[in-house]
Amino acid sequence: MAFHIPAVWYWVWVIPVSLGGIFAWRYQRNKTRLSNGLWFSAAFYTFLAALAMTILGTNNGPLIAISLIAFVVILMAIGVTFALQAFLLLWNAWIVWHREQHTVANMLTLGLGIFFLILPWLDRLAGRVLPRSLDAFLVAVVNLSLLYVAFWFYNYLTMLVIYQFNRPRLNQDYIVVLGAGLLNGNQVSPLLKQRIDRGLRFYRRQLTKTGHPVKMIFSGGQGSDETVAEGQAMRDYAISQGLPADDAIAETRSRTTLENMQFSRALMTTTARPPRVIFVSNNYHIYRAGMIAQQAGLRADGIGSRTARFFLPNAVLREYIAVFVRNKRWHLVAFGGILVMSGLLAWL
Repeated sequence: MAFHIPAVWYWVWVIPVSLGGIFAWRYQRNKTRLSNGLWFSAAFYTFLAALAMTILGTNNGPLIAISLIAFVVILMAIGVTFALQAFLLLWNAWIVWHREQHTVANMLTLGLGIFFLILPWLDRLAGRVLPRSLDAFLVAVVNLSLLYVAFWFYNYLTMLVIYQFNRPRLNQDYIVVLGAGLLNGNQVSPLLKQRIDRGLRFYRRQLTKTGHPVKMIFSGGQGSDETVAEGQAMRDYAISQGLPADDAIAETRSRTTLENMQFSRALMTTTARPPRVIFVSNNYHIYRAGMIAQQAGLRADGIGSRTARFFLPNAVLREYIAVFVRNKRWHLVAFGGILVMSGLLAWL
C-alpha cells in the first residue's frame, strides 16, 4: 500500500540530516570530544520529530496507532526506570557487595541509591527548620546542580555507547594493552585476561586478512604488592596463548593510564609516517582512555573487552566522575552560575 505524504513534510528531514552530517564530521576528526554528544542528541531527537511528523503526514490510521503505542510503551518504560532508580541502584550495590571487594569505588551505586532515597526526606526537613528564603535557595541549588550533572552524564553516556562501535582497520602497527592489577602479585586476573585476549583476537584477524603482523605492547608497571611488573606478566600470558615473542613488547614502568600511553609511545619505532595504533582496555574505560591517549600525543582508537554487567554501573559512574573532573574549571564556573541563579530565584 502506498502512502501519500505531502511534499512539505520532506523538508523536515533537512534539519536531522544536517545535524547528523555535522556530528559525523566532528566525530571523524575527534572521537573523544564530549561536545560531539550534543550534536548527536540534536540529530537524534530532530530525527524522531521528523519521523513523527512524516508518519502523521501519511494520515494512515493503523500506522499512526502502532507508532503511538510504541511511543507510549517506551515512555512508560523510561518513567518506571526513573521512578525506581534508587532501588535499582541499591539492588546493584547488593550484588557488587557480594561479588567484589568492599572498596569506595565499588560502592558508588550504594551511595547514589541512598542519596536518592533520602533526598525527598531532606527536602521536607529543610522546609520545616530553615527560613523560607534559605530553603528556596538550597532547593534551587540542589535541583539545578542535579540537572546539570545529569545532563553531562547523559551526554557522556551517549559518547561512551557510540565509542563502542569503533572498528579499526586491519592495518595497525601497534596494539597497546593497558594493564590492571595482578592476582597474588604475579598472576594475570580474569579482567586482564579479557583485555589481552581481545588484543590477540585483533592480532590474529589482521594477520589472517593481510599477512601483516602487529606489535603488541603490554603496558603496566609493578605495584607495591606485586612481585612482577604487570607488563611482563601480560606478555608471558600472551606468549603462552600463541603470540610470537618477537611481536610481544613489555612496558614495565607505567603507573597511570597517561604513563601507559606515554611510555608505550616511546617504545614505538619511528618511521616516515606516524604509527597506526589502537589500544585495548575494558569497554567502560576506552572512551576516557582515548582522551588520555590524545593528551599523550598518541593518535589511537580503543577497542573494548567485555565487562560483567553487574560491575558496569559502578565502573561507568567512576569513569564519569574522572571525565567530569578533567573539565573541573568549566564546571566550577557553571556551578558559580547556578549559585547566582539560585539566589535570584530565591529572592524573586
